[in-house]
Amino acid sequence: MAFPTAVNDQITDAVTQSNVKVLGDAPAMAMGAIYQSLAHSTGILYQNATSAQQQLAISAQAATNQGVIQLYSVDTMAGAVATSKVSQSDVPNNLLSLLTALKAVQS
Repeated sequence: MAFPTAVNDQITDAVTQSNVKVLGDAPAMAMGAIYQSLAHSTGILYQNATSAQQQLAISAQAATNQGVIQLYSVDTMAGAVATSKVSQSDVPNNLLSLLTALKAVQS
C-alpha cells in the first residue's frame, strides 16, 4: 500500500482486487458487446435481404400476370381499336348515304 489509511488493509485489498477484476474483465466484456452488436446487425441485414427478395418476387409475379392479361386481350384490343377508328371516321355516314342511295334506286 502506498499511503497508510484508517481502513483495515484486508478491506482495502478486497476492494482493490475487485477493481482489478473489473478492469481485467473490461476488454472481454467490450469484445462480447461488439460481437453481439455484429450478430444483431447481420441478422437485420439478412431479414432486409429476405424481405426485398419477397417483394421482388411479388413484383415479378404481378408483371407476369399483366403480360399474360395483355397477351390474352390482343384480339379484343384490336377489335376495340378498329371500332374506335371506324366510329371516329366518316365511314358510317358514307355507308348510310350509300344504303339510302341503293334503296332509292331499288324503289
